[in-house]
Amino acid sequence: MKIALKEAFIAFHKNEVPIGAVMIHNNIVIAKAHNLTETLNKATAHAEMLVINLASTYLSKKYIEECTLYVTLEPCIMCAGALFWSKIGKVVCGAYNKKGFLYYGVKLHPKTIFVSGIMKKQCKSLIQKFFFFKRIQKKKNKI
Repeated sequence: MKIALKEAFIAFHKNEVPIGAVMIHNNIVIAKAHNLTETLNKATAHAEMLVINLASTYLSKKYIEECTLYVTLEPCIMCAGALFWSKIGKVVCGAYNKKGFLYYGVKLHPKTIFVSGIMKKQCKSLIQKFFFFKRIQKKKNKI
């Protein structure tokens, strides 16, 4: 999760929503990414989507059931769908997401292990800071 949090910090400094993700296979980092939706101007450039694609390419397969994803925020429903179809083995989340897949009742693959709350305070704090600064910028722009 520490590596995912570093990725989230990179996103923060790029003015991207600070979410980072890391894919592990056999205890080795095979992919890491952060949100790039603003940079790439693509709605699907979420950290999770990027590492799923990188991991699939690295392993030359579409099902990544032997992989573990570490992500700083609970995935959205789009990313949860991609995780479902990738048949990922395990998903480890930092902070809860009030717009996340759990809220909407979306399920991961039945064989996927889901763990939440790892480094929760650090992950949540970074996202809160990001949106706090966004609100300040918005107020300044109105003046």
